[in-house]
Amino acid sequence: MTITKRPVANTPRARALRRDSTAAERKLWSVLRSRRSSAYKFRRQFPIGPYIADFACFAHRLIIELDGGQHAQQAPYDDARTRYLEAQGWRVLRFWNNDALATTEGVLTMILDALANPLPSGEGSERMRGG
Repeated sequence: MTITKRPVANTPRARALRRDSTAAERKLWSVLRSRRSSAYKFRRQFPIGPYIADFACFAHRLIIELDGGQHAQQAPYDDARTRYLEAQGWRVLRFWNNDALATTEGVLTMILDALANPLPSGEGSERMRGG
């Protein structure tokens, strides 16, 4: 497994993002943290290369991203970011903020399913965009 060294420049920004998290991030973090809902350890606002992942399960190389409405306008940036993270060996799952808020248990179920059933090597990330 290749370990990506975290750039020192991203650490203060990651701390600020943890402090100023969105309601959706706080709600999902409440079920992911401290392995309360499963045996998987997640970190939040975790620097990976030039990017900061909303949530990362390091042992399973899984990143969870929560996207607000602004992400509809920044699809090229998000796609480049995802390609970079995949090239580093990460799998990326994306959810809309409103899904994390309204259907937290459903989002958690999809995350746990992804952890229990990893993609075969070389397959890409998934976009879990509900209505």
